[in-house]
Amino acid sequence: MNNPQSCPACGASNRCSLADPRTAAQACWCYSVSIAPEVIEALPGEQRNKACLCPACAQVLEQLQAANNVSAG
Repeated sequence: MNNPQSCPACGASNRCSLADPRTAAQACWCYSVSIAPEVIEALPGEQRNKACLCPACAQVLEQLQAANNVSAG
């Protein structure tokens, strides 16, 4: 069974605000980044569109860091 709060690639927390009832009204971190299609296509078909990747597996850590620096600046 897939856990919507776990990354389908590594099993770590995916930090998805939409999957957590406490933060479901907030936009997810993934709305502010661009995930390369090949990253998603690398997942087995049965794991796609079931749960968010974590930022590390989505290969967007640099994008998130840059966004945080802009909002903090």
